[in-house]
Amino acid sequence: MSKRRLSDRQKDRIQSIQERRRQRAINSNAVAVEEIENLNNLGPEILGTVVTNFGAQVDVEAAETEIRGRVVRCHMRANLESLVTGDKVIWRFAEPHGVIVARQDRESELMRPDIYGKLRPVAANVNLIAIVFSPKPAAFSNLLDRYLVASEVQGIKPVLILNKSDMLDSSEFDDISQLVKNYQFVGYDVLQVSAKTGQGIDALQDYLAKSTAIFVGQSGVGKSSLINLLQPAANMQVGALSVGKEKGTHTTTVSKLFHLSGGGTLIDSPGIREFALTHLTKDQVINGFVDFRPYLGHCKFRDCNHNKEIGCSLLAAVATNKVLADRLHNYRQILLSQESSRL
Repeated sequence: MSKRRLSDRQKDRIQSIQERRRQRAINSNAVAVEEIENLNNLGPEILGTVVTNFGAQVDVEAAETEIRGRVVRCHMRANLESLVTGDKVIWRFAEPHGVIVARQDRESELMRPDIYGKLRPVAANVNLIAIVFSPKPAAFSNLLDRYLVASEVQGIKPVLILNKSDMLDSSEFDDISQLVKNYQFVGYDVLQVSAKTGQGIDALQDYLAKSTAIFVGQSGVGKSSLINLLQPAANMQVGALSVGKEKGTHTTTVSKLFHLSGGGTLIDSPGIREFALTHLTKDQVINGFVDFRPYLGHCKFRDCNHNKEIGCSLLAAVATNKVLADRLHNYRQILLSQESSRL
């Protein structure tokens, strides 16, 4: 039985209800803020970073004064802009809590559409998106390309991390080995690691050392296991694959920021099985395929759809093995999924 689609009016009504609930939570939290501010023992304004967001409250790591490095549960003023993990903030300390005064401008933000198509930030001030995949649960180029397109469109450098690389010794996973070669051909960095054997972990640590990265990928690919190796103090819960389905179980419920023992900062986000791109235009999607760019604008017809048109520069590049046929197929699939979601 097909899933019933909500009408636009139903979507608007649900969104309105959720927005009222969110505002009530904010107002309720604002009362707690007023109580703290009336204590007359608020410290001076200092800088900090949001390390975890619980909705009405956030954990902030102090960036200066004698409490530098301490993580404090903070309330937010009702008129404050929304906060996400990675945000730089100005706040005031009042033992044992704090109050967020303002949010600093973001250098970058990773955005995702919610179920209503409205863009919402997932993380802030990230300069590297680490896309983790593995032989189990099975890796698919279509999902990886969605992550890559999202990264390229938002101007954040991506890197592909193949975890459980010890499984590649089996011929059962020859397709994964070919997948690695394909993305290296496109020009992406692909790191092969194993949380089980420790293979490639040092190289991964060096790669992340000067970055603020976010880990994304399907549940079950081993993001939490990798974080535990990169920062043992994180003590992340590790989930097993669902029996018979070879799909991961969710172990991360909120985004969290960690400082890696070898340098660098990492944000772990809840597992994402499908990265929706419905908010992107057709031009944004095709430009998100970096290997397509040299051939765009060179087709015989200006309105070329890169399907079967005569004189298509992109089709010619595929025919001469300059562009992978799988990548063009995935581009078309993304467009089809966008069209179906808008029906």
